[in-house]
Amino acid sequence: MLLYALLKRFEKHIGPSDAGSVELVLAEILNNIVEHAYGEESTGEVEVVADMLPETLVCNVQDWGRSLPGLAIPEGALPSCGAGIETLPEGGWGWALIRTVASDLDYRRDAGCNRLRVAIPISFE
Repeated sequence: MLLYALLKRFEKHIGPSDAGSVELVLAEILNNIVEHAYGEESTGEVEVVADMLPETLVCNVQDWGRSLPGLAIPEGALPSCGAGIETLPEGGWGWALIRTVASDLDYRRDAGCNRLRVAIPISFE
């Protein structure tokens, strides 16, 4: 619902290709928060504030779950493809996808709050 509302809010400012990029980046970030920051044993809030700047959509995402390991954004190296498609891992693609699409990633942990800032280039196509 959050992604739909955000895309609806900016639909007059971004084209379908850019909307797909925004959806991909935010879906990966939100999935990581649900799966890793909060996990199975807890629930919590997530706040997303998005601002349209010239040629960039800047999203600030906050949660109050566990911090990123090492208090740093993962490198996002693609997992090894192994011998064939059947050996591909299920996870490990998220940060690689985020880093491929987004720029200006910044993470801070402040008073029990994870703060992630991500800029998504907008081409207006």
